[in-house]
Amino acid sequence: MIPMNGAKRWLIAGIILAVVISQFTGAFNRYYLGITIDIGINIILAVSLNLINGHTGQFSLGHAGFMAVGGYSAAKFTLVCAQMVPESLHPLLFLVALILGGLLAAVAGLLVGVPSLRLRGDYLAIVTLGFGEIIRVIVQNMESVGAASGLKGIPKDTTLGWTFALAAVTIYVVASLVNSTYGRGFIAVSDDEVAASSMGINPVRYKVTAFVIGAFFAGIAGGLYAHHKQFLSPTGFDFFKSIDIVVMVILGGMGRTVGVIMAAILLTILPEFLREFADYRMIIYSLLIITLMIARPQGLFTFGKKKGAVA
Repeated sequence: MIPMNGAKRWLIAGIILAVVISQFTGAFNRYYLGITIDIGINIILAVSLNLINGHTGQFSLGHAGFMAVGGYSAAKFTLVCAQMVPESLHPLLFLVALILGGLLAAVAGLLVGVPSLRLRGDYLAIVTLGFGEIIRVIVQNMESVGAASGLKGIPKDTTLGWTFALAAVTIYVVASLVNSTYGRGFIAVSDDEVAASSMGINPVRYKVTAFVIGAFFAGIAGGLYAHHKQFLSPTGFDFFKSIDIVVMVILGGMGRTVGVIMAAILLTILPEFLREFADYRMIIYSLLIITLMIARPQGLFTFGKKKGAVA
C-alpha cells in the first residue's frame, strides 16, 4: 500500500505525463491511438465498478446504464451549447459536459440505490440489471437523442490527455476514499454486513455512497466515450457492456485496484489481437475468458494486499 502523500505524487505525475504525451498524438497511428483511449475509458469504468463490487461487496450489473446516462447527457449538452460559445472555450465546455454527465449519472445511481440497496447478492444484481435495461429502452425511444438510430455529430473532444488525466483522478479518488477513515466502512460492509451493523455502521449508507460515486465516474467515462466515438447507439450500452466491465473487475481481482487496471488493459487489447480470426474472434475470446476464470477464479492479477491504493 502506498501512503496517500505518495499517491498524490503519482496522481500529479500521471496527469502531467498524460498532458505531455497528448501534445504528440498527431504523430501517432490513429488506430493505436483509438485503442489507447479505449483503454483509459475502460480503466475508469473498471475502477469505479470495483468500488461497488470489490471494495463494498455488492454485485451491480447496471454500470452500462450509468455510462449511458453520462454519455448521452454530455453529448447532448455539447451539441446544444457548442454554437453558443467561442471555439477557444470548447475545452472548458467539454469539461463542464463531462461533469454534468457524471452528476446526472450520480443522481441515477442515487435513485436506483436508495430503494434497492437494502437488497444483497442475486437480488441486487437483478435490480441493477433491470435498471440498466430501463435506461437503454428510454434512450432508444427518445427522439431528442436520436432514438434507435443513435446520436450523431458529436464533437471529437476526447484526447489521450483528457482520458488518462481523468483515469488518474478516478484511481486517486477511489484509493483515497477506501484508505480514509470513512472508507473503512466500505471494507467493513464488504467483509460482514451484520457485524458492521452491530458496530454502528449503516450498511445502506455506505452502499449508496459507493453506488453514487461509482455511477459518477461511469458517467464521466460515458462522456469521454461519446466524444471519442462521435456516435452513440442504445445497443452500445446493453447488458453485454455491463458484463464486460464486471469481467474486468473479477478477472483483475475483486478489491484490487492494480489488478483491475491490468485486466482493463488486457481485455481491451485482447479482442484487437483476435481480429484476424474474423467470425471466430468472439468465440476464441469467450473461451479464453472461461479458461482464465477456471484457472484463476480469485482473479488473474491477485498479487499484493487486497485493500488499498494500489493493492
